[in-house]
Amino acid sequence: MPGFGISALPVPLPGTKMAAAAAPHGAGSRGRAGAVGAGRERGAAMARSVPLLWVLLPGLAALEPLSVGLAIGVASALTGYLSHPRFYCSYVECCPRAGQRLNATALKAQLDNRLFGQHLAKDVVLKAVLGFSNNPSPKKPLILSLHGWSGTGKNFLSQILAEQVHPAGLRSKFVHLFLATLHFPHQDQVKLYKEQLQNWIRGNVSACPSSVFIFDEMDKMHPGIIDAIKPFLDYYEEVDGVSYRKAIFIFLSNAGGDLINKAALDFWTSGKRREDIQLKDLEHLLSVGVFNNKNSGLWHSSMIDKYLIDYFVPFLPLEQKHVKMCVRAEMTARGYVVDENIVQAVAEEMTYFPKEQKIYSDKGCKTVQAKLDIHEDLVMGDTKASG
Repeated sequence: MPGFGISALPVPLPGTKMAAAAAPHGAGSRGRAGAVGAGRERGAAMARSVPLLWVLLPGLAALEPLSVGLAIGVASALTGYLSHPRFYCSYVECCPRAGQRLNATALKAQLDNRLFGQHLAKDVVLKAVLGFSNNPSPKKPLILSLHGWSGTGKNFLSQILAEQVHPAGLRSKFVHLFLATLHFPHQDQVKLYKEQLQNWIRGNVSACPSSVFIFDEMDKMHPGIIDAIKPFLDYYEEVDGVSYRKAIFIFLSNAGGDLINKAALDFWTSGKRREDIQLKDLEHLLSVGVFNNKNSGLWHSSMIDKYLIDYFVPFLPLEQKHVKMCVRAEMTARGYVVDENIVQAVAEEMTYFPKEQKIYSDKGCKTVQAKLDIHEDLVMGDTKASG
């Protein structure tokens, strides 16, 4: 079967994890998995602990009733301890408990230390995510649409956010990454993709209400596919017995990048500081531009028409100073001594636009790792010398 895979719906996708609750939902067990998701796993752990009693039984016949009662009590206590959520979840990934909030300090530190040149994205996402996390009863899922040229940090920010919600990040069974060109490649299979996508999301949110769904390459998504999940994103308390109000949906797209770049260049040309650009200068421009762009994945989308996307988040083009920050961060991550000569060399190897002024990197920081590899011998030499 083309599409997500070759097995029955819903099908495990590369890069995502299938919740055990997903398969039955197409057959009518809607919502029930949400009530027993984490409990089912802990119940299995308790069932595995029951044989402890049977290990003790052969010797119980020779013991006095008091001793028998004590042994059973110890075994029961041990079984209860092993099945307790805190113990169980220290070894197995569990869905976050209801009411569990994000660490605001940790999220801000990650954004400050790892995402460069994106004051708008940092500010908007930090406030939006923390506000959503602190709301005990949100009316709908949180929906963010991130826009900008390749290499400006959209994927990076979505990874940081996923790690804060689920520490395993993209490796978490509660974080689901979709790539348009990989998971939805054929236009003649759009109807099938819609059905599979609905089943996938319904099953996984049933298993973990705070699931995170990341849709990359939205600008390569066939029109209409993403509207299949519109009922899950709307202001409904439940849809077929499942509540989606604690989930997070993130759309990543290059669409609108030209509009963002032009606005940034206009600010620069008029002598205004980059940091003076505000969300109100770009958000409406983005929403209209994406809605009318046939290659945005959100062309004439009901999600925009019904105002379901909470924020259109612009990612500004990166200047050479931001590229240098990326180089330093990559060198540090590799355990190298930061050599400013190498930082400068890597930054100068990038290409910049406009052609005359050469202000912005046309690939952002996307090729920094590859460029740094070319200087590996020099970097390693400096590291050994300093050691």
